[in-house]
Amino acid sequence: MKEKVATLAAGCFWCTEAVFQRLEGVNNVISGFTGGFIKNPPYREVVTGRTGHAEGIQFNYDPKIISFQELLLIFFSTHDPTTLNRQQNDVGTQYRSAIFYHSEEQKQIAEQVIAELEAQEVFQDPIVTEITKASTFYEAEAEHHNFYNEHPSQPYCQYIIDPKIHKLQSLFAEKLKK
Repeated sequence: MKEKVATLAAGCFWCTEAVFQRLEGVNNVISGFTGGFIKNPPYREVVTGRTGHAEGIQFNYDPKIISFQELLLIFFSTHDPTTLNRQQNDVGTQYRSAIFYHSEEQKQIAEQVIAELEAQEVFQDPIVTEITKASTFYEAEAEHHNFYNEHPSQPYCQYIIDPKIHKLQSLFAEKLKK
């Protein structure tokens, strides 16, 4: 079976990229924008919230190594899917929680995972993650790629991203690249 594509948004793409880069079976994690209504949006426009795009990541994954369901469990464990258009201090539709599905199978898995998390009352508040058919994904400018790995001492990385990486390491150690 060949690699599949996944597109996820969980607030700032620096955070989401840092988490998914560390997973075995995940390759080519790219930060960018999707779900909006203008072509080739620059970061400076996306962050205003006027383009309708979400900051997100797109990547390839090998379903023989890591399933879409496992990817979604990691996705839900490393951000707050219960805050509408907000992740910590980042506020606006560009920071929404979203799954942009590439197949009916991905859509069904996303709906199933959310239903299971809701039934188990994993979160105190309802999950507001959007499930939307994938559209054009626009790659962010080069300075946004591999941000956490290149700037680990930046305050944003230390206070916002580090806790997500620590949570990933403690909850999903067996899924991390060796």
